[in-house]
Amino acid sequence: MTQEAAGTGGDEPLTAAQAALAAEHAAVYGYGALGGRLDGARRDDATAAVDAHRARRDTLARTVRDLGGTPVAADAAYALPFAVRDPASAMRLAAVLEERVAGVYSDLVRAARGPLRQDAAGALREAAVRAVRWRGSGVAFPGLAEKADSPDTTAEAGSAGVTH
Repeated sequence: MTQEAAGTGGDEPLTAAQAALAAEHAAVYGYGALGGRLDGARRDDATAAVDAHRARRDTLARTVRDLGGTPVAADAAYALPFAVRDPASAMRLAAVLEERVAGVYSDLVRAARGPLRQDAAGALREAAVRAVRWRGSGVAFPGLAEKADSPDTTAEAGSAGVTH
């Protein structure tokens, strides 16, 4: 698929796909950090979520190559926005990860056209549903409202957060 067919032209779809890929890398890492704090059904939910993020990550890496780019590599470690010490903080982190992923997929929906846009919309929906399951509540427009949150409640706080 060419860049023109995938989106509005130029580098917008590629840039948005790279951002989504980077978010998927971070989500996989984040679930690794929180998984040990959960048990039972919640641990099963975390396992299913990390599997879904790995699959999306692998698909996005192929998409980036199809768009003519070199897939962004995962960082060796990511700063978490807060310490994960118990099941409650683990579930809170899972919700933050999903909200972050939903945000970048909303950017990809905006930048892409055709099948790439449909895939991004599906990924946005999946992340939004997982965020609701982790947090227990949702927002009217997933992927958009989270961008207005303060840095303390979003994954962007990770740059000043704690490391795992």
